[in-house]
This record gives sequence, C-alpha cells and structure tokens, in this order.
Amino acid sequence: MSAPHTPTLLLRRVRPYGEGDPVDVLVRDGVVAAIGPDAGGSVDLSAPGTEVLDADDAVLLPGFVDLHTHLREPGREDTETIASGSAAAARGGYTAVFAMANTQPPQDNQTVTDSVWRIGREVGLCDVHPVGAVTVGLQGEQLTEMGQMAAGEARVRVFSDDGMCVHDPLVMRRALEYSAGLGVLVAQHAEEPRLTGGAVAHEGPHAARLGLTGWPRSAEESIVARDAILARDAGARVHICHASTTGTVELLRWAKDQGISITAEVTPHHLLLDDSRLETYDGVYRVNPPLREAHDTLALREALRSGVIDCVATDHAPHAAQEKCCEFAAARPGMIGLETALPIVAALLVETGDMTWRDLARVMSTRPAEIAGLSDQGRPIAVGEPANLVVVDPDSPWTVVGDALASLSANTPYEGMTFAARVVGTVYRGRLTTRDGEVLA
Repeated sequence: MSAPHTPTLLLRRVRPYGEGDPVDVLVRDGVVAAIGPDAGGSVDLSAPGTEVLDADDAVLLPGFVDLHTHLREPGREDTETIASGSAAAARGGYTAVFAMANTQPPQDNQTVTDSVWRIGREVGLCDVHPVGAVTVGLQGEQLTEMGQMAAGEARVRVFSDDGMCVHDPLVMRRALEYSAGLGVLVAQHAEEPRLTGGAVAHEGPHAARLGLTGWPRSAEESIVARDAILARDAGARVHICHASTTGTVELLRWAKDQGISITAEVTPHHLLLDDSRLETYDGVYRVNPPLREAHDTLALREALRSGVIDCVATDHAPHAAQEKCCEFAAARPGMIGLETALPIVAALLVETGDMTWRDLARVMSTRPAEIAGLSDQGRPIAVGEPANLVVVDPDSPWTVVGDALASLSANTPYEGMTFAARVVGTVYRGRLTTRDGEVLA
C-alpha cells in the first residue's frame, strides 16, 4: 500500500542546483512552501507528521525521471517487481520511471497497462508509468490499440517495443502517424535485425579476437536515419532508445538541424564502459546494444553535454544469476542501473567540470519529463512547485555491491567500483521515500 502523506518536511542546509549558500527548503502538502536561510524558522519540529532532513550543504535537484526501465512485472517477478524496482528507483533519486512493455504478458493492451499503473500507485515510492507496446505481442506486425491505452487509467504517453525493433518501415510509418494524432511518443529500439543475427558484441577488434559474433554500428544507425525521415514525413515525434555510436550522434545532429522532432537517450553504461571489458567473457557485460569502442563513449558524453542527445535513461534490466553466470553468448542482455546512474553521470561530467549540477538536472530530470509530457516532474526548484526532489551528497564515497542494491537482481557491471556522489534523500510528492539509503515505507 502507498505510504501516508507527510504534511510537513524541512530540508535543512541544501544548495539548490549546487549553487550559492545553503538554504532551508520547507515542503507542505506536497509542494515547496518556502526557500531561504530560515525557511523553517516558524515550523514546530515536534509536531506530529513533521520530518526533518539535515543535508549538511548537499546539492538539491529535481527528482530524476527515467524514460527506460524494465520492472519485469508481470511475468518475471523472480528478477524484479514493481515494488523492488520502485525501491531501487527511490534509492537512485528517481521520482518517476517508465516501465517498458516487454513483460510476460506484454503491455500491449489497456488491461495490462492499467494494472501496472495501479500497482505502482499502491507501492507509492515513485510514479510508475507503463510504456505501451507499439505492436501486438511485440511482433512488429499489427499495431496495438494505442488510443485505448492512452485513454485508460494509466494515460499511457510513451509506446515502444523495446527489446525488439519495429523493423518494418510501413508498420513504423503507421505507428508514427497514429501517435501524431494521439499526441503520444514512439520510442524506437534501433536495431536492424537482419544485420544482428547471432550478434553478441560490438563488431570490432575485440569481438574478432575473442571469437564473438559482431554487431555492426550500421544496425543501429540505419534505423535511426530511417525513422528520422519517417517522423519528418508523418509530422510525428520519435525517440531513440539507448544511443550507442558516434554515427548515431552525427545522425541525430543532422536530423535536429533539419527541424525533425527527434529526441534520444543514452545509458550510463554506454557513457562509461567500452568493449575492452569483454576480455573476461563475463556475461554481466552483455547488453543490447553492445558496449562500443572508447571513442563512442567520448562522442556520447559530448553529445549529452551539448544537447544533441537529450537525456540519460538507465535501461535498468534485471536478470537472474543463472541468466548471467553462463557462456557469454548465452547470457541475457542487460544491466541494472537505477542506483548507479547519478554517481556515474556525476563522475564523468560534473566532477570533470564538463557539466554543472544544473546541467545534470536538465539531462536526468527536466528534459526527460518534457519528452514524456509530464507536467509535475522535472519542475524548477521554486515556491509553489511540486516537491519531487533529490538530495545529493557530492563527496560521500561508496562502493557498489550488487547484493546490497534494492533490486532483486545483482547483475551490475560496476561491482567493486567506488563513486563519490551519493543520493542521501529522495522526496516524492512531498514526503521522504529514502533517507541515507533506507527506503521509507
């Protein structure tokens, strides 16, 4: 069941966007009520229902929004549930996540999408928005009743066959035309399947030396180019999931310069890791699209910094131990990432001086909320705004231990890595959902 509403919350000594001197932020009835050096001066801290978080000069940001999360429910509750995934999201600073459609059964009808929405509301740790499938059964042949899902209780606003590409150009064209009329977004898993048969690793020197079937960049880039043109002609919006190559960056830049309504996301693992990791044959590094070369990670970071790539999305993909502890080619593709996204982006771009905390808020909160059409997420930190917030300690080193994460699965590629930034508190609709890593019921 959802946790009770907290009437009053005081965040002491926080720095909004990491700027200026510390202030207090007072939250009442789910909205920011006051911001200032003594914003909580008149609050009776002993009053029932009043909570205080002493932040010790930590950074205050809008709560994060993840456009790409796999919560596995219904069907694979042994690897993740909406409850466990929501807990991981809250610990990672997320106040809204979009749950992808490749569940069992898939989220290809209103009954399933409304069910996922209701369970997310009952858990009450973050907004769980179900992503509707574009095609029935994710088979790429027959369009789903997108209009019914959009009009249902869940108000589905993003549609994707992620895990599978809508590879037929006519089906994709019809989906984009339909989405334009509904005012919803189609998110494409860009992979030309005729180029990736049996592929498990990036097509390059490492895969060749290791004897792994290569996955060419052209499999991704050909679909990105095609769908940009289809979106242009349909007058629709298209979103590219998990961009992974230098060529995709160049195509996105070209499409945006043409005025095409295209957006894109990048995952933390494609920003940080490259295919040199495959030397161990460890299945934890198998992911779709695959880890690319080092120059791709650099191009993706710069594209995120400059806005060619719009936002960060985790592609959080839990798997059971036996699905990863096996021969590399047999390992299921995917990595968990909700609790490690913030520290990775901070390490790569904020701590290096390439981005500010305000920039990080743009790519992890504001921009994804805009892309999905969320009116109450990714909002400015200001009086009268919804209190969906995250408190980040930028200098609190911690080491990743998969078994200590909130997910039911432990398939993290960052096992044993140490990061400086850490979420110390998440505020969802005016109440604390996490404090120092503890999930609050």
